[in-house]
Amino acid sequence: MSNIRGVTIVDGIPEYRYFAGGEWRAAESSKLFDVYRPYDRSLYARVAAGGRAEAQAAVEAAAKAFPAWSQTTPAERARLFNKAAEIVKRRRAEIAEILAVETGSTISFATFQQDLVAATIEQAAGWMYQPKGEVLETNQPGLHSISVRRPLGVVASFTPWNGANILSWRAVISPVAAGNTVVVKPSELAPISAGLILAQIVEEAGFPPGVINVVTHAPGAASEIADVFFESPDVRVINLIGGVKTARMLAKRAGETLKRTTMELGGYNPMIVLDDVDVDYAVRTATFGSFFHQGQICLNTRRIIVQRKIADEFIAKFAARTKTLVSGDPQDPKTVIGPLITPAAVKLVDQRVKEAVAKGATLHTGGTFDGQIYQPTILSNVPLAAEVANEETFGPVVVVEVVDTAEQAVEAANRTMYGLSSSILSGDTYKAFELAPRILAGIVNVNSPTVNDEIHAPMGGVRDSGWGRTGPDSLKEFQDVIWINAHSGQRQYPI
Repeated sequence: MSNIRGVTIVDGIPEYRYFAGGEWRAAESSKLFDVYRPYDRSLYARVAAGGRAEAQAAVEAAAKAFPAWSQTTPAERARLFNKAAEIVKRRRAEIAEILAVETGSTISFATFQQDLVAATIEQAAGWMYQPKGEVLETNQPGLHSISVRRPLGVVASFTPWNGANILSWRAVISPVAAGNTVVVKPSELAPISAGLILAQIVEEAGFPPGVINVVTHAPGAASEIADVFFESPDVRVINLIGGVKTARMLAKRAGETLKRTTMELGGYNPMIVLDDVDVDYAVRTATFGSFFHQGQICLNTRRIIVQRKIADEFIAKFAARTKTLVSGDPQDPKTVIGPLITPAAVKLVDQRVKEAVAKGATLHTGGTFDGQIYQPTILSNVPLAAEVANEETFGPVVVVEVVDTAEQAVEAANRTMYGLSSSILSGDTYKAFELAPRILAGIVNVNSPTVNDEIHAPMGGVRDSGWGRTGPDSLKEFQDVIWINAHSGQRQYPI
């Protein structure tokens, strides 16, 4: 680590600067904030505590870089993307370890993220050659009419701590491929994984200064950074990957300042289990969907809606399998359930489980924690008045609901205002496929888990799970459409 720019080791603790205009800079105040390991709450690193001045410097650097970057050839952009992918591959094991330590991700999920990052960047290199417009029909003789897409300017991207590395790249790839420049504001809970690693890689890959910038901040100081984004006329888009509460605040301010927004938000993702399913397969799918990354992925299964005929068998087998999941140190390859991100996260999960049980829910397994590790928990008979029955609970907790018919299952699936991912498991694929369009979600997976993603697919939510999509079509979210007309002769006018 000592050979990587932007990091200094002081008394055995890495100290990170922020990245703006191609330079690693200390905060004007020289202040740093502490980042702790979720597993044992020991000090992991110190990071530059940025504020208004640092955000302004990053926005100015991005605005300065925009004119040249917007005119960069697709071949040059693709070359830089492919170079970045090579660096990710080379640093695969090292970055996976950082993710495990800083975010509590199991080493298997952390390694998976690196492979997904490299594949995403490589695939996005080909997006540079998408058509940038089209020829339009016209009713005017001699008129040649076209539409052309052009980049907007500076994009401000907010990146989360969960799935930190892949989501930080997802927050910059489409805007940058579309010809924009970006300022990233990573979560203060994982500033290294959610932003500073990305900055290291784009610097080494040779991206021009200012194209990608990363501003870090201490807990409680995010509003200072956001103020600069909303006040600056150079920032054209607010790009959030985060929670609904934050989204509501940002969307309100975006409306007041007429800035575009793209928002990938959370979900209360249902999995429907029909009674013609292979129960053992349904159990395996439910276990992965519910407890992968200890329930800290926006795509995790939050609610399982199972038909009554197989409910008892399914719940018994699901609980038995869940009890075999190994919890512990996320750096241990055998660990399946690692720590939650903060003590506050553990407290919230435990409060919601206890509230549900107090209101009459049945606890089949889990409901306990040791330090930061919350044991995977299955609840049934949860009353709708309980918070865990309605709100996204970012932890290893899943609610099982029993219904009689497929019709009731669809109604139950659509009960909340979330609409990110969903799943239908059935022995009759055609029947499940017919039900799929009736689920109010941006993603419907038939005979696969709610946790499912493809780089080129239009992933995203509906209703309270946000708007905007990933994949090559997402470039349009960061471009204006310009209508250009050219007349080959002289037009006739009515006056």
